[in-house]
Amino acid sequence: MKNGRCYPTFVVPVPRVQQPLETSESRRENTAHEFYYLQWDFHPPPPIPSGSDDPFFKPFYTNSAGVSNPPISTVLYAPLQEYKVRQTFATPYLVLTMYTDLATSHGIVLLRGEITPSTTAGQGSPSDRYMITQEDAQLLTIGLQRFYLWNEEGSAGEEELGTEGRELLIAFHKKPDKFEWQDLLKFTNPTL
Repeated sequence: MKNGRCYPTFVVPVPRVQQPLETSESRRENTAHEFYYLQWDFHPPPPIPSGSDDPFFKPFYTNSAGVSNPPISTVLYAPLQEYKVRQTFATPYLVLTMYTDLATSHGIVLLRGEITPSTTAGQGSPSDRYMITQEDAQLLTIGLQRFYLWNEEGSAGEEELGTEGRELLIAFHKKPDKFEWQDLLKFTNPTL
């Protein structure tokens, strides 16, 4: 949440293999990427569930004003090309919402991912029902984790992934002249 507030936008690549090839080296050379623009948004925190009836209630999250749930956050993904053309009117292909209703009482944040239905839903094959595939939605969600799950000391997970992802995210916002999209492709090895 802190990193999302600090760096509210970013781009995440999704691979597009041009032709199915046999060798992994040929496949890597023949892979294009579609970039998705992601944007964070935050909403007022939900109320804390009543703990008066629960003898085991213990707040997991507190802030300087006392006990409170963190704000609900939403991450919108739209193709970068569409965002360039339509700006704030770009259709989000994927919406991730983090519900924090149980964050204080149970230490749990629920994540809901919604893929936007296609305007031609029901007219083509079952794969044409949504704007993106489920696999692409998973890759975008993994991209969010790779670039936003780190703390001030380094990363929350693997050190080399957290550090490089953090550096790319910071360069995108604070040093745009030093941000190279080729470095982004080298860092993201988008496989499920």
